[in-house]
Amino acid sequence: MIAAGDIGSCASTGDEATGQLLNSMPGTIAAVGDLAYDNGTALQFLNCYDPSWGTQRARTQPAVGNHEYESTNAAPYFAYFGAAAGDPAKGYYSYSLGSWHVIALNSQCAQVGGCGVGSLQEQWLQADLQAHAGTCTLAYFHEPRFSSGEHGDETDYLAFWQDLYNSGADVVLSGHDHVYERFAPQAPDGTADPANGIREFVVGTGGGAHGYISTIQPNSEVRDTSTNGVLSLTLHSGGYDWRFVPAAGGTFTDSGSQSCHWFGAG
Repeated sequence: MIAAGDIGSCASTGDEATGQLLNSMPGTIAAVGDLAYDNGTALQFLNCYDPSWGTQRARTQPAVGNHEYESTNAAPYFAYFGAAAGDPAKGYYSYSLGSWHVIALNSQCAQVGGCGVGSLQEQWLQADLQAHAGTCTLAYFHEPRFSSGEHGDETDYLAFWQDLYNSGADVVLSGHDHVYERFAPQAPDGTADPANGIREFVVGTGGGAHGYISTIQPNSEVRDTSTNGVLSLTLHSGGYDWRFVPAAGGTFTDSGSQSCHWFGAG
């Protein structure tokens, strides 16, 4: 899997630089929201996303971001990606990737009837996790539960995290803050939990303007604010390897490995 969010901007060449990486990297692409700045219009998808990351649309599994909803009901986003983006009334879906179960959620809560306990999306998430129990699991959605960037932590996604944690999920990917950040495994309340916690990556590095670090959150292990690039994940039957790959001219990188919860903490 190759992942990043905050990508297509006609005011930047960062998306062209990260798009070049995709040409030589195999795997499913998780485009983690805010894909066509500034308003997710049809023209912005055509002119600001399509020439770079759009060349890999056939293998892209997107998640919707807040900028997509700057256009009514994120209609251009759903039209651009078609069935790959899920039901336009929901914007959340799941799929299998090798032996892994992968879930794309919609973090724009007001647009889909909420994200909290008992919401339609949260009920769907619970049922989806139950149907794939005992499987290595990765979820992604645009706005992060935890972030040291300008937007900071967001409690709106506590129910998502609780369901994922209760089901033994392993990884969550987000964007929104235009930084790279890796967290140590943690519980939904932010308590460090090396044995059962979820590791979160914030990968808002797809090409948009760079962000900044505001307040360093507990369990934040690695941060970078100056490098466009993508997160490459190799999903094994019992664990995963990660590697941040910088675009041309960048030198920052980050890498490591972890076992799935179902195969013992790594």
